[in-house]
Amino acid sequence: MFKNVIVRRPGRSLAEGITSAPELGKPDYELALKQHDAYIKALEECGVKVTVLEALEEYPDSCFVEDTAVLTKRCAIISNPGASTRRGESVLMIDTIKKFYSDDQIEYITSPGAMEGGDVMMVGNHFYIGLSARTNEEGCRQFKEALEKYGHTCSVVSLEEVLHLKTGVNYIENNNMLVSGEFIEKEDFKSFNKIIVPENEAYGANCIWINDIVIVPEGYPTVEKGVRDAGYKVIVLDTSEYKKLDGGLSCLSLRF
Repeated sequence: MFKNVIVRRPGRSLAEGITSAPELGKPDYELALKQHDAYIKALEECGVKVTVLEALEEYPDSCFVEDTAVLTKRCAIISNPGASTRRGESVLMIDTIKKFYSDDQIEYITSPGAMEGGDVMMVGNHFYIGLSARTNEEGCRQFKEALEKYGHTCSVVSLEEVLHLKTGVNYIENNNMLVSGEFIEKEDFKSFNKIIVPENEAYGANCIWINDIVIVPEGYPTVEKGVRDAGYKVIVLDTSEYKKLDGGLSCLSLRF
């Protein structure tokens, strides 16, 4: 069960964030704020305390706090983002994380290692980390070493098509997993109950489980039905403005 969530408000500079889909257009700042408000409300409905951080205008992508750290029951690991324009975001998150973890519980990924939290998926005491364009082999090695100090285990999953691991695969507890694209047949996930996400709803694979409630992005009916059929209560949220920046539901928060 999660007790805490950290989010950061989007800034007006959001429109200058990194994107692989410029054809979707620039995000509408006012609409992005309203969607962020709804996101915070949904988190609170899941029974967690939400820490809301101020926007960082100098970092257009900084609302995507998931990439700055991985927070476990036993330790916090501060990332070193593969996107060079985002590395300062992790540094600015440290003071907030120190409100929840003591200094001797905090580990750091350092150059030449690169790691972003969007490449990390927690399944109980085990962590999958994606070897991606944003997380390199040295980052994976340091991450695995840090986890093992605290009794966690870790395995590396190679990515071929998507930006981050959780772009295409997300664990929603009870041995249930949303899988799309290259992850449907991955040997790494053969033992899970798979909710198959069709190609035309691939963005919808990025759902988040919080205390037996699953938050699902709006506009992906096959995903929503699959999650409901698996027995979960569902909250549906519009994330249209964050999709324009390759961002999904998990990207917008640190959950622990």
